[in-house]
Formats: sequence, structure tokens, C-alpha cells
Amino acid sequence: MNRRLLLLLTLACGIAVGNVYFPQTISPLVAAGLHVSPASAALVVTAAQFGYAAGIFLLVPLGDRIPHRPLILTLLGITGLALLAASAVPALPPLVGVSALVGVTTVVAPIIGPLAANLTADDNRGAVSGMLLSGSIGGMLLSRTVAGTISDWWGWRAPYLTAAASVLLIAVAMARVLPTTRPPSGHRYPALLAEPLRLLRVEPDLRRSCFYQATIFAGFSAVWTTVALLLTGPTYRLGAPAVGMLALVNAATMLSTPVAGRQVDRRGSDAVNRICMLGVIASAVVLAFGGLGGVGGLAALVLGTLLLDVSMQSGMVANQVRIYALRSDARSRLNTAYMTCAYLGGSLGSWLGAPAYARFGWLGVCGVLTLLAVAALAHHLTTAPTAGRPRPLPQRPAAAAVPGSPPVAELLPATRPARRRRPIRGRRPDGHRRYRHRHG
Repeated sequence: MNRRLLLLLTLACGIAVGNVYFPQTISPLVAAGLHVSPASAALVVTAAQFGYAAGIFLLVPLGDRIPHRPLILTLLGITGLALLAASAVPALPPLVGVSALVGVTTVVAPIIGPLAANLTADDNRGAVSGMLLSGSIGGMLLSRTVAGTISDWWGWRAPYLTAAASVLLIAVAMARVLPTTRPPSGHRYPALLAEPLRLLRVEPDLRRSCFYQATIFAGFSAVWTTVALLLTGPTYRLGAPAVGMLALVNAATMLSTPVAGRQVDRRGSDAVNRICMLGVIASAVVLAFGGLGGVGGLAALVLGTLLLDVSMQSGMVANQVRIYALRSDARSRLNTAYMTCAYLGGSLGSWLGAPAYARFGWLGVCGVLTLLAVAALAHHLTTAPTAGRPRPLPQRPAAAAVPGSPPVAELLPATRPARRRRPIRGRRPDGHRRYRHRHG
């Protein structure tokens, strides 16, 4: 895969993923513009993330059945039209519905991931995954910055118009450079939908990757859904652009994902996962000081969100490299199971964050983040290979294992003592002494 194509795929990932996240920044303005409570306006964020999870489950498996080019271009076109519709809705219920539709169709990034993996050599797959994730994270963060800025100038509808224009433009660009690919699977659509569930049942590494990302991403979403309420509330009394600026500072974390990809290629996914989980726990401690307000509180929010974003992104690279290595002919279906679980966790975190903030304040949100990260770390320590080392290469079976049978070592004959040679009488015709073997 050439660098030009990689850069365009990275940009497409960022634009598509940004459609799910920019509503987090403008939810206070949506509440004011549509005359609803902030908690009700947060349903727009939850609907987008839940729709994204549904789209991953329903549409991403088609990447193994339909050529990537028409699939990606069709989804981008529908997403652009849905964003245009969202900019014109008159009330909250239709906005929630259209947001769910945007989430369903803007699933280009998890389709691009397996496409790029198929076009990349095995020893470079971690770096390419990190590059694509950089684009996704960049879209996640920069979309908040852009949305916060332009919504402060022209209202909450302007970000939807901007997002629609971006999606349609990237669709035109990708129509010119996307390669023609052959789908690796001939399964029918119902079988493709059932396959991610079957893979979850038979692939333990897929299950634990899904659990890691679902729990960490739930905590991540809880923080970013409520940080807008914290910054615009009585503690800081700032506007939506402040949330965008916080996201802009965190855009520097895009540089961490290629580094994480190289570390995964070098050290393995489990070692990177463990470090990332510890980083999330540390970020919760730092973020707790953000509730104090003032300059010190803002500094804690900046440092805490930086650490949280780097840890979440790097862990995601490790998880994706692990699942892509399982089955080369089912990467879209593996990614479907993984991303569906991740965004179900994210929508759950968004749903938990608002009531936790309303009842317990910012410390309640930090507590939710801590509990989720500890759950992920505990699961990792009890299921991952020791010390994060690569699992040993599979050995050739020495004997058929029958349930209830003794270990193979007990079935082998005892080792014979060393044999030595003793001379016997007589010589061979050529004159040399004859020997025979006797046991000690």
C-alpha cells in the first residue's frame, strides 16, 4: 500500500469517526437551542454511539462479502445526507433519531481497518493500524474542537453542515483512488451476522480484547460526555469553545498511536495492554483534581485527559493487532465483534456518565472510570499470558489427549541408563577388536 492511499484512508477514518463525537461538545448548546435539559440533550451522544455499535454489527461484516470500494462510497453518501437532515430538525426526538442513523452509516473506519490489513505485510501491520487509529483519534478530538468553535459563532446546527460537507468531499476523493478488491468470503448475509457471535464463542483472545476495549472505552466516554458539563457549569463557567480547546490539546496524542503500534510489533499486545490499563487508572487520579476548579483544576483536566487518551488509543492498537492475527480470512467479522463490543461499552459509559455527574459530581465520573479500568486490569492479570510474553509456539502433539488420562510424560517409557561398550574375546577378520553392547 502506497503512502498516498494510507494518508487518504487515515483522513477518511478521522472524518467518519468525528461524526460520532462532535455532538459531545455541542450538547449544552443543543439543550439551550431546543429548550430541553442537558441530560436530555446528552441522548444525542448516546444515540450516535449506540447507532455506531449497531452499524458495526450490521454493516461491517459486509466488508467480507462486498468489494470495499462500493461499500465505503455508499456509506459515506448516506452519512452526508443524514448529517444534512440533522442540521434542519426542529426538535430533540428527530435529532436523536437522525443521530442514530448517522451512527449506523458512518462505520467506514472499521471497514477500512481490515482493508488496510489485507494490503499490508504482516511485519508492518502494527504501524499501519497505529496510523489509521491516529486518524480516527484525530477525528474524535479535532471534531470536538471545530464543533465547539463554529457552534459558538453560528449555533449548534453549523457543525452538522460542516460535517456533511466534509463527508461528501472525502467520498469524491476516495472514489478516485480506492483500489478494487475481491471479498474474501462467499457467505450469505445471515451467516455473516452470525459469524461474529461464533467467533466470540471460539476465540478467547477475541473475547478478552473485546472486554478490555469495552471497559476502557466506557470510562473514556463517561469522561468526555461529562467534561462539557463540568467546564460549562458553575465550577468553571466556560463556553463550548473551552471544551474544543481541551480536545485540541489532546490532539497531540495522535502521535502516540504509531509509537504504540511499533511497541506492539516489538513487545506484543499483552505488555502494551497492561501498561495502558495502569495509565487509565493513573489518569482517573489526576482527573479527580479537575473538580477543584481554578488554574490547578484546568491543568489537572489537561494532564488527565492526555493520559487517558494516550492509554485508550494505545490499548486499542494492541487489541486490533491481536485480533487481526487470529484469522486472515475473517478480519472484517473479527473487527465487527470487537468494535461492536467497544462501542456498546462506549454508549454504556455515556449513559452512566450523565447520572453519575448529576448525583455525585465530577468525582463520581472519576470513580466510574476507576472501577472500569480496575475491572479490565483484573481480567487481564487472570487471563493473559504470564508477564505479557508471547505464547509459546504450538508443539506437535505427542499423543492423543483423552479426558481423564494421565499426563503424556507418564505414558512415556522410563529413560534407559547409559550404555557402555565392553570388549569380548576374539578379533574380527580385519584384526580389529570386536565389541558388543551391554547395559550397565
